[in-house]
Amino acid sequence: MQISSRFTIALHIFACVEVFKDEYRITSDFLAGSINTNPVIIRKILTKLKSAGLITVARGTGGIELTKPLKEITFYDVYVAIEPLENNELFNFHKNPNPECPVGKNIHKLLDSKLETIQKAMENEMKKYTLESLKNEIQEILGKKD
Repeated sequence: MQISSRFTIALHIFACVEVFKDEYRITSDFLAGSINTNPVIIRKILTKLKSAGLITVARGTGGIELTKPLKEITFYDVYVAIEPLENNELFNFHKNPNPECPVGKNIHKLLDSKLETIQKAMENEMKKYTLESLKNEIQEILGKKD
């Protein structure tokens, strides 16, 4: 199991918007240059972020605006926008193990609650980090202050 790079690309997008918003037009081409990827990938991610209600995008002008303050957007919010879960389950568990097998007939009883606990722990940890904390850390690295 692996979360796709779209999640970290989305965080990179938010970081760029905050760092460069007063200096540059933030377009998909600009973002693609920072992320070193194709602008089409950026546009697809921006569409997901917009659909999730995290940003608004003014086409043509490069105007990306957040719909909430940075302190109200968590890594979890970005994750859910970018990596929608099927049936709200992180783990893709095989549904029909062999009921005639002693392991197969018990595997869900053994693993379902454990996997749910692991997913909840990951989600709760992601909720601790906000885009504001990311912005503050970037500004600290760059030697900038608000």
